[in-house]
Amino acid sequence: MTMVVGFTAGGWVTGGTAAQQAETSTEAAVAQLAASICANRFLAAPDAQYQLTQLQEVDSWKQDSFIEEGGWVTFANMEHPVEGAADLCAEKVLAGNPVAPESGA
Repeated sequence: MTMVVGFTAGGWVTGGTAAQQAETSTEAAVAQLAASICANRFLAAPDAQYQLTQLQEVDSWKQDSFIEEGGWVTFANMEHPVEGAADLCAEKVLAGNPVAPESGA
């Protein structure tokens, strides 16, 4: 009984579950970082205002594809965009806040 309560209520997990959670957290952190870089690249581009207008006109469910096709989330020596970053990048660009504020400032 103690083991069941420990695993369910105590938040204990198996080694495999812990590894999966760590991988998921790492992937989310990479996507956040890539999205911030993407948003900065997007807004620093010479045609940023035009691209922003185009992004705003795209259906919300296609905005990640627009970002991916623009190459803003595919970095040097990468064949594919960073998974999950395009949607986050579009959100950052449209919110006008590409970089999260530093904590403690």
